[in-house]
Amino acid sequence: MDRFERMTEEKIRKAYEEGAFDHLPGAGKPLPPDSLQGIPDDLKMAYRMMKNAGFSPDEMNVKKEIMSIEDLIRHSEDKMEKDELKKELNQKLAEYNRLMSKKRMKTNSSVFRKYQDQIEDKFLR
Repeated sequence: MDRFERMTEEKIRKAYEEGAFDHLPGAGKPLPPDSLQGIPDDLKMAYRMMKNAGFSPDEMNVKKEIMSIEDLIRHSEDKMEKDELKKELNQKLAEYNRLMSKKRMKTNSSVFRKYQDQIEDKFLR
C-alpha cells in the first residue's frame, strides 16, 4: 500500500469513527440499479465518461448506425443501393443532430468532431 492509499484509508477511518457517515441520505436503503447493467466491466468507465460529457446511449447507438451505414456505402458497388443507403444516412444524421441539439451541443465544431472521432475509434469500433 503506497503513502497516498494509507492517507486516504486513515481519513476514511477517522471520519467513520467520528460518525460522518451515520446520517447520509439513503442510509440503510438498497443501492439504485446500475444504469450500465449489461455493459462489460472494461467498458463501463468509458460509458460513464461519455455520459458525464453529455452523451447518452441513444446517441451512441445512432452514431454506431451512422458508422455502419457509412461503411456499407464505401463498400457498395450498386448505385441504387448506395443511393438508398445515403437516404438512410441522412435520416440518421438528422436524428443524431436532433439528439445533440436537445442538449445544445454543436455537432459541426471541428474540435468537437475530432474529439468525438477519437472516442468513437476507441470505444465503438
